[in-house]
Amino acid sequence: MDYKAIKVRYQDTICFVQLCNTDNNNAINDCLIKELHHVLDICMETVTIVVLEGMPEVFCMGADFQEINAKRLSGEENTSNPEPLYDLWTKLAAGPYIVISHVRGKVNAGGIGFIAASDIVLADNTAEFSLSEMLFGLLPACVMPFLIRRIGFQKANYLTLMTQPIQVQQALAWGLVDASDDQSAALLRKHLLRLRHLSKAAISRHKVYMNKLSDSIYQSKALALEANIEAFSDPVNLEKIYRYVEKGKFPWEA
Repeated sequence: MDYKAIKVRYQDTICFVQLCNTDNNNAINDCLIKELHHVLDICMETVTIVVLEGMPEVFCMGADFQEINAKRLSGEENTSNPEPLYDLWTKLAAGPYIVISHVRGKVNAGGIGFIAASDIVLADNTAEFSLSEMLFGLLPACVMPFLIRRIGFQKANYLTLMTQPIQVQQALAWGLVDASDDQSAALLRKHLLRLRHLSKAAISRHKVYMNKLSDSIYQSKALALEANIEAFSDPVNLEKIYRYVEKGKFPWEA
């Protein structure tokens, strides 16, 4: 497949996936979701480790406001369907492979969903993590079941309400990040050297078992999709998005 939003390479049973859309800071749009689904479907059979990376300054900045605004300008009905994205994160969390997110730079909003759905999160010391949705009247509704499972209800609630970034040291303390180092590429290699000894069968059984122990992402799906659709179809919220894209002004700016 000729990917537009990602780069993919395989090394033995390891699949490296880089989010690399420099035009929109790796924002989440229909193209990115479709391409990542395609890669993960391929990984189901033989891949044991999926390494998800962004760019040095930005991992992923969340929903693609430019795409939302472009649909309005083209006259296309701007209906929100968060299910493909929720299902993508479920594939990361439950698929028969170990998912490692290697984070450098900023992760915001829906980008946190990729982090929270990963089995292991590695970061360098430039990494910072935020949920900015409520500044636009939105909710990280689909992120929350994955994030709560990883760091707990109150920390996820605090991160949502404050909307400001936390640095890698705090992310480590909260369990959002598992390990960090100035030389995060070396840290990643160290993990891969160990993890590559695990068999596909063992990984698959482990992921099935762990998701049975904590099945909240399945139980919460309907509620998460409903809340997301409500927030992203609110005309007031959409107007804030359009204004930000066209004028570069946040909702609280005159």
